[in-house]
Amino acid sequence: MSAPGLLARSPTLASFLSRATTSAAHHSRPWSRALVAHTNSHHRHFSMPALAQEEDLPTPTAKSRAQARIAAIDEKRPFSPVLTDNFSRQHTYLRISLTEKCNLRCTYCMPAEGVELSPKDNILTTPEIIRLARLFVSEGVTKIRLTGGEPTVRKDINDLVAQLGELQPMGLKTIAMTSNGIALKRKLPTLVASGMNLLNLSLDTLDRFKFELMTRRKGFERVMETIDDALALGMSPVKVNCVVMRGTNDKEVLDFVEFTRNKKVDIRFIEYMPFGGNKWKENKLVPYQELIENIRAIHPTFKKLTDDPNDTSKAYHVPGFAGQVGFITSMSDHFCGTCNRLRITADGNLKVCLFGNTEVSLRDMMREGKTDEELRQVIEMAVKNKKKQHAGMSNLVNMKNRPMILIGG
Repeated sequence: MSAPGLLARSPTLASFLSRATTSAAHHSRPWSRALVAHTNSHHRHFSMPALAQEEDLPTPTAKSRAQARIAAIDEKRPFSPVLTDNFSRQHTYLRISLTEKCNLRCTYCMPAEGVELSPKDNILTTPEIIRLARLFVSEGVTKIRLTGGEPTVRKDINDLVAQLGELQPMGLKTIAMTSNGIALKRKLPTLVASGMNLLNLSLDTLDRFKFELMTRRKGFERVMETIDDALALGMSPVKVNCVVMRGTNDKEVLDFVEFTRNKKVDIRFIEYMPFGGNKWKENKLVPYQELIENIRAIHPTFKKLTDDPNDTSKAYHVPGFAGQVGFITSMSDHFCGTCNRLRITADGNLKVCLFGNTEVSLRDMMREGKTDEELRQVIEMAVKNKKKQHAGMSNLVNMKNRPMILIGG
C-alpha cells in the first residue's frame, strides 16, 4: 500500500506523523544525543590499561577492548522509546520472515489447498532486510530470528546471515533461525561460521511414518541428522519445537521427554493455535497442565526450572537428563505481559502481535524513499498501539489472521 493510501486508512497515523514532524526539533531522541555525548566523552578520556605482567594472563586484544567499551556504554544507555510500548514493554527481539515458501506442508501451518504466495517483487530484498535489521538494532534489538516459510529455501541465506553478523558490534547478540531442518544440513556449518548462534528445529513426531502424514512430505531422517550436526557444531542447546495436537501426536510427549535423556536439546511443546486455514478446533488443544501431569506420572521428579524474564517457554527438567523441556502456553496461559517480540513478514509488514491483524508496510515506505527517521516514527506509533494482551481463545478462533506460513511464527 502506498504511503498516501496508508495515511488515508489511518487518521491516527497521519496525525502522529504531523505531530512528529512539527516537533522534531524538540524530539530528536534525547537518549541518542546522550549516547553520542557519552561516547565522545568516553573516547576522550579512555586510556589503555596496563598490560598484565603475569605470563599466564592473556593480553587484551583490540576486539576484546572494543567489546568491553560497547558493553559499558550499553549499561548506561536508556532503552529506546521507539521500541517501548505504553505498558513499558521493551522490544529487544525481532523476528524476520525471509520467504513465504516452504518445502513441507504441515497441517497446522499451511492449509491443505496451499496459500496464495505474494509476487516475487513484493518480497523484501536482502538490502531491505539488512536496512531494517540495522535500524531495529540501533534502537535496542539484541536478538533477530530468521523464519519463513522455510528460511533455508532462500537462495542467498548464507550471505544474508553473514551481513547480519556485521551488526554484532552495534549490539546484536543473537542471530537465531527457526527451520524444519530439511535443507539446513549442508548449509549449517557456513551459517554458524557467519554468526548464527541459536537454532530451533520444527519436529512434531519421532515416528517417520507419522512425519510424512503431518508434513505431507518425506525428510524425517534429514531432520534427525541436522539435530546431531547442530550439537556437534557446539550449538547448545538445540531447541526442538513440537506442536501438540490431541489425537495426532499427544501420545508421543513422553517419547520426546525421553529424547532429552542423552541429548542436550530443549524440547518445546507448543499449544495448538488457530490461524487462517488450519481448521483449529478446541478439542485438539492439549493444555500444558495436562501434559505436565502425564509426564510426572512417569517421571515424578520432573521439576520446574527458572525462566528468564522474557521467555515464552515454561522450562522443566528431569533430573539426570542432559536436556530439558518447555511449554509454550499461548492458549491456556498467555505471556503477553512480558512480550518483547516484534515481527516483520516476508512482504515487509510490521506485526506487533502474533495474533493481531493490524499491520503496517515498512516495505512500501522504503520503496517510496522514506528516511530512517520516518520509518522510526511509524514503528514507534505501531509499537505504542500494541495492546496489553491478545484476545481470548474464543475470540481468536473467529478473528481473521494470516495462515502461520505467511506470518513466520
